[in-house]
Amino acid sequence: MNILFIGDIVGSYGRAVVKQLLPGLKKEYAVDLTVANGENSAHGYSITEKIYHELLELGIDALTMGNHLFEKKELVQKIDGYDRLCRPANLPSGTPGRDHLLLDVKGTKVALINLLGRVFMQCVDCPFQAADRLLPLVREQAGIILVDFHGEATSEKAGLGYYLAGRVAAVLGTHTHVMTADERVLPGGTAFVTDVGMAGSQDSVIGMNKEQIIKRFVTQMPEKFEPTDYGPGLFNAVVITIDAKTGQATAIKRIQRVTEPLALTRQEKND
Repeated sequence: MNILFIGDIVGSYGRAVVKQLLPGLKKEYAVDLTVANGENSAHGYSITEKIYHELLELGIDALTMGNHLFEKKELVQKIDGYDRLCRPANLPSGTPGRDHLLLDVKGTKVALINLLGRVFMQCVDCPFQAADRLLPLVREQAGIILVDFHGEATSEKAGLGYYLAGRVAAVLGTHTHVMTADERVLPGGTAFVTDVGMAGSQDSVIGMNKEQIIKRFVTQMPEKFEPTDYGPGLFNAVVITIDAKTGQATAIKRIQRVTEPLALTRQEKND
């Protein structure tokens, strides 16, 4: 089984890059399941109902989230209806949304878990202990388990990778929007990469307007951050090959593609 995991999709430009490249990549790598992190897909912050359906229509099968989860207030009321989106499982008890997904891929059950890091991040429950609580439940229902670990610190991500080695098929880091070159299969058949990267504008600072980011660094004054909607398009993802019989990964490959600048309508730029 080949699983394509796309890094954080940043705003309308990131969605346009995915739209352009995804069909060809799915064919090139014989992809059976496509997952993406969508927590920055709505103008850089969270996701909306419209964009949730747009991403599914582009050919993405399931979505994970992260620390910007509820920055679109509509999600609080609507997230329970999004049956192909899971939010971090280590948020407090009672948080709306699914703490994992079960997906049927050619007769094989695949579980998707999303966890949020704590180092340099918001205060949440321990992701290591949350994984320990959730894994016995999903293992009864799925032969393949994927984990999106949305965290800031490389050490915390590597730690969780080794902590779950041999217990899940993949631990894939998201959140920093910068693809790392440390992809490997850990002992026990667990594919790992510290950060998958992003889909968005290459002419940016992690997908956001570089002038705004630099102004904030230089002046230390509050500055609104908005996604960049021009320049070459950057697409980061990984393809994981998994033995469906054992649930173990046999390979992981980084994908980085750069497109020509894309033309968006005014409405698309604002979404």
